[in-house]
Amino acid sequence: MASAQERAELDSKARQGETVVPGGTGGKSLEAQEHLAEGRSRGGQTRREQIGTEGYQEMGRKGGLSTLDQSGGERVAQEGIEIDESKYRSR
Repeated sequence: MASAQERAELDSKARQGETVVPGGTGGKSLEAQEHLAEGRSRGGQTRREQIGTEGYQEMGRKGGLSTLDQSGGERVAQEGIEIDESKYRSR
C-alpha cells in the first residue's frame, strides 16, 4: 500500500492527465483510475464466468485476429482458421 505522500504525488500526476494505475486510463484522479481499473478487471472475470474459461480463450483468439480492415470473424472465414465456438457455453 502506498503511503499518504506517495498517493498524493500519484493523485497530482493523475490530475495532470497521466495514467498512474494500469487499466485506469481516462480517470481524472488516482481514486477514479483505481475504480476504472477494478471495473475493467471485474468485467473480464464476469465474461469468463459466463462463457467459461475455454470459451473466453477462444473469444480472445478470434478477437486477436481482427485488423483495421476486417473483424476477427471475417478473417477466420477468409483464412480458414478454426475457432471452436461450441466452447462458448452460457449459464
